[in-house]
Amino acid sequence: MSNPPFRKVLIANRGEIAVRVMRACREMGISTVAVYSDVDRTSRHVMEADEAYHLGAAAPRASYLNGDKIIQAAAQAGAQAIHPGYGFLSENARFAEQVAEAGLVFIGPPAAAIRGMGNKVEARRIMRAAGVQVTPGSDGIVQGEDEIRRVANQVGYPVLLKAVAGGGGKGMRVVRAEGEIASALSAVQSEAGSAFGDPSVFVERFVTDSRHIEVQIMAGPDGRAIYLGERECSIQRRHQKLVEESPSPAVNEELREHLGAMAVRAAEAVGYRNAGTVEFIMDAAGDVFFMEMNTRLQVEHPVTEMVTGLDLVHAQLLVAAGQDPGFSQKDVRLTGSAIECRIFAEDPANQFLPSPGRLESYIPPGGPGVREDSGVYAGWTVPMDYDPLIAKLITWGRDRGTALDRMRRALGEYRIDGVRTTIPFHLALMDHPDFRAGEFNTGFLETHTLALGGEESPDEQRVALAAALIGAHDRRLRLAGDRPRHGPMNRWKRAGLREGLTRRLPGGGET
Repeated sequence: MSNPPFRKVLIANRGEIAVRVMRACREMGISTVAVYSDVDRTSRHVMEADEAYHLGAAAPRASYLNGDKIIQAAAQAGAQAIHPGYGFLSENARFAEQVAEAGLVFIGPPAAAIRGMGNKVEARRIMRAAGVQVTPGSDGIVQGEDEIRRVANQVGYPVLLKAVAGGGGKGMRVVRAEGEIASALSAVQSEAGSAFGDPSVFVERFVTDSRHIEVQIMAGPDGRAIYLGERECSIQRRHQKLVEESPSPAVNEELREHLGAMAVRAAEAVGYRNAGTVEFIMDAAGDVFFMEMNTRLQVEHPVTEMVTGLDLVHAQLLVAAGQDPGFSQKDVRLTGSAIECRIFAEDPANQFLPSPGRLESYIPPGGPGVREDSGVYAGWTVPMDYDPLIAKLITWGRDRGTALDRMRRALGEYRIDGVRTTIPFHLALMDHPDFRAGEFNTGFLETHTLALGGEESPDEQRVALAAALIGAHDRRLRLAGDRPRHGPMNRWKRAGLREGLTRRLPGGGET
């Protein structure tokens, strides 16, 4: 790009999203600055950046949540802008204000929009005023069990107790009967106070058999917003997304336009700028209700990029610099289908417990229609201090069936040694007939059993990798018209080579 929107940008995040933003900056001729904690000193995002600055200890409050240190690093590096990624300080209105006060550009929405949408009670009020339908519930914060009981009797059980400042699946409990109110309120207030520093709670009807549909929006510097289609996010575990896709198998063109119009109204009602996501809940009858707005780039933004052909981070950088995002509503066309699987260092056969550790080997998939966003490499250690996301695997196909088949193929190509991962879960999901038919909702994992099939042990993974290397070696010889010097490799020689390779692979016993 002849005239990049910024000369240098600091990315106030880590892992795959930091690497993703750096790639966009590099394409636009922008220098990048990384920040890192003690345990991230050798992380990929640090190696990918043009400069890197140490923040402090692993604890987020000492590093990635320390806005003062991040702004100091930006000033020291001579950066003009800060991209927050997602999580950490990305939806912190005070941090956005601090960035502006320091004479830097915050690559995201205005602080007022973050603050307005960050408080879920205030967000509901704004949406009602803008003509966006919200889930029936309390008008504001509830003060105790009696008020919760009154609201629940009005809207009907089950109800959902939600933290006013909640997010990421935290600070929420379903109450199915009056006798559950006391314990649920105590749990939500405790979790919300610990996670968000605010124990305030409100109540809304819990929509059963619901689907979680969200709309990606982009608002230009003039405040005019456009929508870029929807994403289906109903495959969840404890209110946290595991799989996302676009378009949703439950949304037709008429509903898409309706959702898009509501999302645009929501964004413009708060004076929004830059990228954001408006989340809706859809009941079994097809009625949709505003749930919340995420005032940042979403984890699942790649599926939107795959079906629209647009680069959302490029657009973010342009809008933050006061420029047009590079496309208008008439330029948005959904082509084909895309699906994203989040690959975590977790054990799906053991309640998805975290599985931190050293990645002894790491070979990602590839091929047509496959995108892998990651911030890891072989030899790197997945720490216990942060979300154990290893990568996001995204596949595209001319239709949903092709995208699913491609995802199954790509998942099978992964070679990850040293930690347990969620790959067996995703493989089982890709084969489930109800999921393939698009017949699922947010309660899918509570009502369906997936045959995980078990993940290979580290030794089995090393042998599989050795076999793959042997096969690749044989194919190269055949393509070159050559033959092994001592004739065709019989099974005894192949077994010997496999044993030798296995010994020499990471973790195989040789230095």
